[in-house]
Amino acid sequence: MKEALLTASDLQPPEELRVQYDFIVVGGGTAGSVIAARLAEVSWWRVLVLEAGGAPPLESYVPGLEGLGYLRGNNNWDYVTERQRDALKNYDGQSTPILQGRVLGGSSTTNEMLYVRGNRRDFDHWADLGNPGWDYESVLYYYKKAEDYRGGHLGKTEEFHGRGGPLPVSPHPRKEGLTQAFFDAAHDLGCPTVDPNGPDQIGKSLDYWRNYSNRAMIIPEGISGTYHTIGNGVRSSTAETYLRPAASWPNLHILHSATVLKIVFTKDKRAAGVVFEHAGQISAVFAQREVIVTAGALASPKLLMVSGVGPARHLARHNVEVIADIPGVGQNLQDHLGVYGLTWTVRQGSLPLLGSSLSPDAVKGYVKTRGGPYAAPLGDHGSAWVKVTEGGHEDYPDVEVRLSPAAQHLDLGLFSPHVYRMDKLGYTLLPYLLRPKSLGSVTLRSRNPTDLPVIDPNYLSHPDDLATLIADLPSSIFLSTGIKIALKLGNGTTFTQEFGAEFHDKPVPGCKLKRYGTDDYWACYIRHMASSFWHPAGTCKMGPTSDPNAVVDHKLRVRGVSGLRVVDASIMPVIVSGPILAPVIMIAEKSADDIKMEWGIDV
Repeated sequence: MKEALLTASDLQPPEELRVQYDFIVVGGGTAGSVIAARLAEVSWWRVLVLEAGGAPPLESYVPGLEGLGYLRGNNNWDYVTERQRDALKNYDGQSTPILQGRVLGGSSTTNEMLYVRGNRRDFDHWADLGNPGWDYESVLYYYKKAEDYRGGHLGKTEEFHGRGGPLPVSPHPRKEGLTQAFFDAAHDLGCPTVDPNGPDQIGKSLDYWRNYSNRAMIIPEGISGTYHTIGNGVRSSTAETYLRPAASWPNLHILHSATVLKIVFTKDKRAAGVVFEHAGQISAVFAQREVIVTAGALASPKLLMVSGVGPARHLARHNVEVIADIPGVGQNLQDHLGVYGLTWTVRQGSLPLLGSSLSPDAVKGYVKTRGGPYAAPLGDHGSAWVKVTEGGHEDYPDVEVRLSPAAQHLDLGLFSPHVYRMDKLGYTLLPYLLRPKSLGSVTLRSRNPTDLPVIDPNYLSHPDDLATLIADLPSSIFLSTGIKIALKLGNGTTFTQEFGAEFHDKPVPGCKLKRYGTDDYWACYIRHMASSFWHPAGTCKMGPTSDPNAVVDHKLRVRGVSGLRVVDASIMPVIVSGPILAPVIMIAEKSADDIKMEWGIDV
């Protein structure tokens, strides 16, 4: 595989690091790899990428080994949240890891490779908040520009996809076993199959919505298979798909294992360059045009704050000289909250274990043809999209119920307990909030730029989040909500008849005094078992000048200073309805064009 993949041998430090570049990209992760490669398309622009992590290890390219990317210390930042007051009660210290890749390609090198764009109304809402150019029709162009869809013709939604872009996207190759049972359960409830990356995630007819008020109970309104950033059986990280083709260009320098310590500003508050550490040496490099921060929703606000851009009172507390008082830096932290542990036991021998995937034939088959079980994430996959709240657009789901990848029994306990801090046998359904209302923060632990930040997601602090997941709404037509639809799906006929599935209904520790099955019990369950889906966003919020918490404008330029942008998930004013990988790539694609146009390049 080595000759076709980006490895450390392809990424030797530049023979001579320049003193000045046109653009310095801080972070060679998901967004940074995209924007650096796109800017370097302008042959006379000199672009430098500084990435704290190293080159992607060879095993990261194998989709079936995705679990290795979840191990702490393995190309990860090892972030851990602060103790949560209202959540995580069954987790060590009422805190949880939030995995973020510390490697070229960032989390696109270490994550589950799920490709979900979000709902079209996410982006129309961004535009309505005062961010022109971020409506769905505008961002769709960049989704299509990036995508190289490798599946068959998609019928009515084909026009919403791209073919021939740099990013391979493939449907999961297997629809059998538990996946088929998941689809059967949804279809039995009258739920249609949808394309989650098409214009809608809910596939209902006009007549259905006319009769919506007559519904006796809530059911899923869209069922879909999963799509992954995989091409020819190999993970398609942005390091591989964007950086590798550009790595040999003379105007692009890539320096990995280099930690940026501070952004340097001139007296007139222009970002002039950065100070970084590499190979034990501290150096400075300067930007003639811009410094672009693409370090992610946890590291980007930290870097701004240690550099003097952030809430003045907080910076003063840590003896950081204030360059620009921007109160919103580090605020507005949002993260998808998933409910873990909803597990069904199955008949002995009805599901495969990891042993079959580790057979010599499976390994040889992958090495030779890039096929077999290792060519996709192991286990069964599927998503049900559900609208459980009153009001708002009828085609705007607020809960996703996901058939758990690898079913949490599949690896015989090798990865699951380490990552989720639990170990259940059988299959698992994971309902999670698509648009949580609880807001948290990222703040400085100290002025030391190498200290990890203080991360407080403030999970379940907003009462609507708990209501959306479980509490019946007194004035509502709905008789069941997020967690209950997961139970309805998991008890589907195919699950019970073909697999002998039985819900593991042992009361969770901490909730034994609640009457099992009541809303009080499930509310207690969620406070004990819900945790991060590892999608932090929103901490350098995009917004108009009228928004006091906005950090960047609609061109992602940082307010109060010049020559500085932030381009990553932190700019989301409201988190998207699904995993953030695809939206972050779109954000970087769009920002690259905005930068080119701003500097006079015809795109």
